[in-house]
Amino acid sequence: MEQEQLLQDYHQELLSQNKSTTTIHTYLYELQKFNGWLMKNEGDLKQLTRYEIKSYMELLQLEGKSATTIHKIFAALSSFAGFIGRSDVMQNIALPKFHQAHYISPQSLERNEKNRLLREVERDQKLRNIAITYLLLLTGMRVSELVQLNREDIQLGERKGFVLIRKGKGNTERRVPLSSEARFHLRRYLESRLDQEAPLFLSNFSKRISIRSVQHMLSQYGVHPHQLRHTFCRELVAAGVDLTTVADLAGHQDINLTRRYTKPSEKELQETIDRVFT
Repeated sequence: MEQEQLLQDYHQELLSQNKSTTTIHTYLYELQKFNGWLMKNEGDLKQLTRYEIKSYMELLQLEGKSATTIHKIFAALSSFAGFIGRSDVMQNIALPKFHQAHYISPQSLERNEKNRLLREVERDQKLRNIAITYLLLLTGMRVSELVQLNREDIQLGERKGFVLIRKGKGNTERRVPLSSEARFHLRRYLESRLDQEAPLFLSNFSKRISIRSVQHMLSQYGVHPHQLRHTFCRELVAAGVDLTTVADLAGHQDINLTRRYTKPSEKELQETIDRVFT
């Protein structure tokens, strides 16, 4: 019971820090998994040791977890360690380094892939899925931002409209204009809704849609939400939009993230090699 109360108190602490819903869910989920491992190894959340943290990080690497995943889990455990006044157990823990190809643009959809996606999702005639796909493609928002949207966050006019993203990364807020195509598909979807629920997108069980549900829906068309966001940013850069504007629209806090879209894609590099050396 003491441990259960500790977790509840930690949950309340995260809420008081105005952490995003996604961050809170991730931190609690990873802490529960870590706690399960601790219990199997006769450990105790209330009496954490650096050895246990170090061993768990090593286990994650042996399991083949990516550097991104391990750093995310480490951040979750660091937050909890700070909450119980044991930040010392997180010191000097070796973590895997990121190996990112910064000279290559993030993976986005080529024109034919984008056209195929839009064609297939419209053929299925599911207005919610169509609206989600167009909104991700034409606003570049993160899927975590999309699932938190409420109806009131969408403003639709005849000639203009916008989406208000209240909880972006770092709890920032931004307004992203909606193109005529985005407004058209959002309007069709909203007109089909017969309920008065606040969430903009509902699951098949009439609850707020989850990140996993959106990922699963798009996976049926062979794409991942990140690719739609990358496509939005890359198309803006290719159209000559300045990086500051692209960063503002995408919610990038570091413009160096936006600069990645000025780099050639892997396909473009391959085409260059083929053209020069064949």
